[in-house]
Amino acid sequence: MTAHTGQSPLAPGWLEVPADLNALHEPLWAGGVARNDAGELTIEGLTVSELQREYGTPLFVLSETDFRARAREFSDAFNDAFADICGGVDVYYAGKSFLCTSVVRWVEEEGLRLDTASGGELAVAARAGIPGADVALHGNNKSDGEIHRALDMQLGRIVVDSLDELERVAAIAANRGDTAKVMLRLTPGVHAHTHEFIATAHEDQKFGLSMAPDSTDQAGLSAAEEAVAAAIGHESIELLGLHCHIGSQIFEPDGFALAAEKLLDFLAAMQVKYSIVLPELDLGGGYGIAYTPVDTPRPAAEIAQAMAAVVRSKCAALGISAPRISIEPGRAIVGSTTFTLYEVGTLKTVRVDAPGSEAGGAGNDVTYPRRYVSVDGGMSDNPRPVLYDADYSAILASRSSDAAPQLSRVVGKHCESGDIVVRDVYLPEDVAAGDLLAVPGTGAYCWALSSNYNYLARPGVVAVSDGSARLIVRGETEEDLLNRDMGV
Repeated sequence: MTAHTGQSPLAPGWLEVPADLNALHEPLWAGGVARNDAGELTIEGLTVSELQREYGTPLFVLSETDFRARAREFSDAFNDAFADICGGVDVYYAGKSFLCTSVVRWVEEEGLRLDTASGGELAVAARAGIPGADVALHGNNKSDGEIHRALDMQLGRIVVDSLDELERVAAIAANRGDTAKVMLRLTPGVHAHTHEFIATAHEDQKFGLSMAPDSTDQAGLSAAEEAVAAAIGHESIELLGLHCHIGSQIFEPDGFALAAEKLLDFLAAMQVKYSIVLPELDLGGGYGIAYTPVDTPRPAAEIAQAMAAVVRSKCAALGISAPRISIEPGRAIVGSTTFTLYEVGTLKTVRVDAPGSEAGGAGNDVTYPRRYVSVDGGMSDNPRPVLYDADYSAILASRSSDAAPQLSRVVGKHCESGDIVVRDVYLPEDVAAGDLLAVPGTGAYCWALSSNYNYLARPGVVAVSDGSARLIVRGETEEDLLNRDMGV
C-alpha cells in the first residue's frame, strides 16, 4: 500500500485544512475567549490550565457575560422589530437547552421569561424564585402531578399538546376551582431543513395537534380545530392562543415564515368561526448556531425583521389585529457561550483506504492516516454526535503549536465504538497525552443530555464573569453515584 501525507480525502467536503491551527473562528466562541501571549486559551483572562487545576476535567466553561449579552440581543432585536405590530415580543428562554438556578436568575434579570418541559424544570424555576406568571410548561405527556404543580405555581401558560391532555388539564383545573391558561401546540406541516430527530412540525411525529382535516371526524374538523372548540367550551380553560415549533438548528428563515402564515390563517379563521379573540401567538425557537466554521447563523436582528415582515403583511391581508408574539430561543442564547475542556489521553493512528480505492489492488490502493485522540469524557457529557450526527470542532487549548495539521477524530473513553466527540477535525500532529482540548458550542443540550454511562460522574459547570470563575453546577463524585445504590 502507498502512504499519503497530503490533503486527506477522508475529511468531509466542508472541512478545509486550516491556514492557522491556533486561530479562533469567532462565531464558534463566546466573547472574551482568546489566546494569551503564551498561546494558551483564556476566557476573560483566565487560562484553561487554571480552570483545570481548580475544577478538573471534563469541565463545561460558560461565559455568563456572553449569555447575558445574547439574551439582551434577542430581546432588543425582537422588541424593536415588532414594536409597531404588537407592542413587542415575549422572549421565553428554552430551559431544556441548559437550566440551573443561576441561569433562571440571569434570564429574569435580563427581562426574559422561561420555558420549561417537565416537573423537574419547574422545580428549578421555583427554587430560583422566578414568578410563575413568567413561566411556560411544555411536554407531550404531562403527568397529573406536573399539571397540579403548574397550577400551584400559577404559570403564565400551559402549552397543551393533544386533545386528551386538554381534557385532563380542564378536569384537574375544574376540580381545584382554578382556571388554566392554555396555548394549543399545532403542527403546521412545515418541513424544517434539519436532522429528522429535531424537526418537529411535520405530521409524523409525537408533538402537537394536526392542522390537517381529519377524514374520520364527521364534521371534517382538524384536531387543532377540535381543540379550539373544546377549549372554549371549558370554563376552567382560558385559551390564550396558538403555538408551534418547527424544529431546531435551523438557518433558513423560510420555514419560520411559512409556519407564521399558516398559524395566522388558522387563528383568523377560528376567531371568525367561534367569535373569539386569540390574543397570543408563539412562533417557537430553533434558531441555529455555529458548530463548525462553515455554519452561518443569522443575527437575531435579521431573524426578527424577517419574521416581523411576514406577520405584519399577513395580518394586514387578513384584516386582523396582530396577536402578541412570543418566541423561544434556547440554543441560540446558551449554545455558543460554553466550551468543554478535556484532557488528552491515549492516541493512535490508523490507515484507512481512500474512498473508491480498490482493496487488494496489487498494492496500488492508497491509504490515508486518521488519528484517534482520546479524551477524558465523551458521550456521557455530549451525546449529540451519537444521537443525530452532530458536528463539532476542537482546538488544542493548553498551548499553541506550529506542527503540521493532522486529520483527527476526537473520541471519548466509553466502551462504545460510536463514542465520538468530534468526528473530523485538523489538530496539530504534536498533540500529546496531557494536552488540553477545547470543544466550542457545547452550551446547549450537552450537560442537559449528559449521563452516567460506565459510571462516569457528570462534569461541573463553571460560569465566568468579570474575570472570575465560580461553580454554578457542582461536578458529581463517585460518592454521589453510589449514594443511589440501595445495596439490597
